[in-house]
Amino acid sequence: QVQLVESGGASVQAAGPLRLSCAVFWYIYPSGCRVWFRQSPGKEREGIATIDSDEKTNYASSVEGRFTISQDKPKSTLYMQMNSLKPEDSAMYYCAADIPCDLAVPPVFDDWGQGTQVTVSS
Repeated sequence: QVQLVESGGASVQAAGPLRLSCAVFWYIYPSGCRVWFRQSPGKEREGIATIDSDEKTNYASSVEGRFTISQDKPKSTLYMQMNSLKPEDSAMYYCAADIPCDLAVPPVFDDWGQGTQVTVSS
């Protein structure tokens, strides 16, 4: 089990940068990947970036080259640096932990936080 608290979302202009944070409070030792998701109204929640315990990363094609996932293990915090933001990036962003690293597989996860809203205007 894990508690997750997302922060850093804001309203920004297109092409601007933004950095999201996810504080991770563990109750068991973690395994699997830490993952950033996003969800727009009426759409499925989609995984966009993953990182494993060996710092290997993977990205959805929609964000590859623009977003960078990272983690600070001593601080137990997950980050995502978002550059060159587009209006289509507007969504509620969530993090998850200890889930499969395959972005194509729907996650089995019950500890979703409140998310943090990102709004990008043109």
